[in-house]
Amino acid sequence: MILVDTNILIEIYRNNTLIIDAVKKIGQDNIAVSDITCAELYFGARNKSELHVIANDFKKLEILHIQSEISKNAVKLVERYTLSHKLDLPDALIAATAIYYKLPLFTLNVKDFVFIEGIQLHK
Repeated sequence: MILVDTNILIEIYRNNTLIIDAVKKIGQDNIAVSDITCAELYFGARNKSELHVIANDFKKLEILHIQSEISKNAVKLVERYTLSHKLDLPDALIAATAIYYKLPLFTLNVKDFVFIEGIQLHK
């Protein structure tokens, strides 16, 4: 199982063939997303039609819900890295989810996560 960052799904919606091929190699059954990714994509929907497509796509994926330990760790990550690396709350929650579930994170924004102790990034 691999946790997919929001930017990966955005690139799929943009028909980025490199990302689509990479995700196909992983396999849909091996893809998980955080509640945060769901919320970010819903927030970015431009209309009801896009929102409907996104909601249907999430039905096909494993959604990992935020547990209290994830929330606590995310707060610690923000405290530790916000000044030095500008870590924001959504990225901290996604990172904490990857760490909690012991999953590699597939992201295009490696620089936003590489400094986080305990995170494993998908190559």
